[in-house]
Amino acid sequence: MFGIRYIRVHPTDYLIHYKRGKVIREGKGLSFFYFRPTSSLVLIPLATTDIPFIFQAVTSDFQDISLQGQLTYRISDPHKTAGMMDFSLSADGASFATEDPQKLPQRLVNILQDLTRSRMKTLTLRDALNDIDGIALALSNGMKSAELINTLGVEILGLSLLAVKPTPETARALEAEAREQIQREADLAIYARRNVAVEQERNIKENELNTEIAVENKKRQIRETQMEADKSVQLKKRELEESRMQAQISLEKMNQDLTKLAAQNAHTQADARAYALTVIVKALKDVDPRNLQSLTQVGMDPSKLVAMAFRELAENTEKIGQLNISPELLQSLLSATQTRE
Repeated sequence: MFGIRYIRVHPTDYLIHYKRGKVIREGKGLSFFYFRPTSSLVLIPLATTDIPFIFQAVTSDFQDISLQGQLTYRISDPHKTAGMMDFSLSADGASFATEDPQKLPQRLVNILQDLTRSRMKTLTLRDALNDIDGIALALSNGMKSAELINTLGVEILGLSLLAVKPTPETARALEAEAREQIQREADLAIYARRNVAVEQERNIKENELNTEIAVENKKRQIRETQMEADKSVQLKKRELEESRMQAQISLEKMNQDLTKLAAQNAHTQADARAYALTVIVKALKDVDPRNLQSLTQVGMDPSKLVAMAFRELAENTEKIGQLNISPELLQSLLSATQTRE
């Protein structure tokens, strides 16, 4: 009504109010009435903005690669941005009068794409696939130091690469190569495991053989010990036998010596008896036999004397005419004989 309007902006928006080419007011989160025919309003969004991107690049080994990520930025100097691009509001005060606010993200993406192409020319496909973090850091530093971005009054807050992918054909080739490499590694692991198993089996066999050898050595030692013990026993037996034989020989020698000594003693005794008898015979040689007989009968048993008397009678039977023997004599002789028995 009469060209007077009211405007209220968010705290994340920077508003500049121009009137007749001069700045009347500016700041964040302003609200005021203004006269539209003589006023120009410039609205600079200060909130952070995320720009998703995806574009192609070529590596140093001439391989196509696609990069997908997100760029985060904000306008840090509204005056620079307002001086480089048109962020003025339309007559209704609710929309921008030009498309410059929508062109700012594309300008940033174009700068990022140029930096990406330059970076990819220094990397091979394998390096690019294996160094995503390094690429992201290099692009972020390049964006922060780009002169055009600083001129626009924009601050780069962050850049992240979500994916770096080769073409489908290259990806399949890399996958096949990776599969082959994985298969080779798996085969090497199998071979290594088999070698370990063979080595363990060999160690087990060696341990078994060593155990058998040790057992056989122990048995041989036992046999040798037994043989030595048997030899020692045999030697002891032989020594005992020899000792026994020596003792027996010594005993036999002693017996022989004793026998000789006994024979010598017996011979000496016989010689002594013979000499004594010789002396006695020589002494009795001139003695009357009847005297000798009488001497031998001294102290003789009466029955023996009677027996000798009967023998003499028997020798001189031709001289005896008649002999009478009383029963009492015979009875006494029989009684004496029974008493001796």
